[in-house]
Amino acid sequence: MGIRSFKPTTNGLRHAQISDFKEITKSKPEKSLLRPLRGSGGRNCYGRITMRFRGGGHKRMYRLIDFKRDQIDQMAKVIAIEYDPNRSCRISLIEYPDKKRAYILAPLELKVGDEVISTVTADIEIRSGNCLPLSRIPLGTAVHNIELQPGKGGQMARSAGTSAQLMAKEGDFAHLRLPSGEVRKVKLNCRATIGQLGNVEHESISLGKAGRSHWLGRKAHIRGAAMNAHDHPHGGGEGKAPQGNPHPVTPWGKATKGLKTRRRRKYSDVFILRRRTK
Repeated sequence: MGIRSFKPTTNGLRHAQISDFKEITKSKPEKSLLRPLRGSGGRNCYGRITMRFRGGGHKRMYRLIDFKRDQIDQMAKVIAIEYDPNRSCRISLIEYPDKKRAYILAPLELKVGDEVISTVTADIEIRSGNCLPLSRIPLGTAVHNIELQPGKGGQMARSAGTSAQLMAKEGDFAHLRLPSGEVRKVKLNCRATIGQLGNVEHESISLGKAGRSHWLGRKAHIRGAAMNAHDHPHGGGEGKAPQGNPHPVTPWGKATKGLKTRRRRKYSDVFILRRRTK
């Protein structure tokens, strides 16, 4: 894993910094674990744009990731580390003794040839890639792919370089410090995978040009101040006019840029011990 920079033979390469993909061991994905993926272009079921500046991009196939890790007490061997265009972290192709294959999120230390296991009751080694209930994981351990409901599958800490730290166990709950700085209670019978996720240099990537962003399905983001008055509240005026509003707003007049949008009474409020810091 590392970052690759280029000799600036073109303007697009001058500031580009992308992954060197050295950890990838298999270039073609497992065909049985692929599913078609159709882009929405930011449109809902009625064809109306509900998320602006989305569309285009390279065609992708979805990789079926085993977030549940429900093959209990079966040792699996890592046979490849692969690139996944649908997420920032790498994925590992594992094979069980019955020759069944699955994709899991690839932790930092996991290598081809390593063995991983998912268990509920057995005492196993605390090693990257192993999946256990939080009740059986020692305090201070870094974990990822954390369940919020037992058996539902991992939902938290799934992007590149992230991990949560197990801070304490109290009653029926574990206290986890999440990558955002939030400390949250999660049930002890929820499962998590040991280790920090790989591709930690993802945050250092610099696309270098607008075209590379367009390849990812992100269209150009147009400022409201650059629009006409009937397209945006910040638009119109002569020359470089200021926004005019005392506070920045969305095209529909709602306050934005820093306005908190979390519901005042959300079901998960009782599980949050300390609010996020970033």
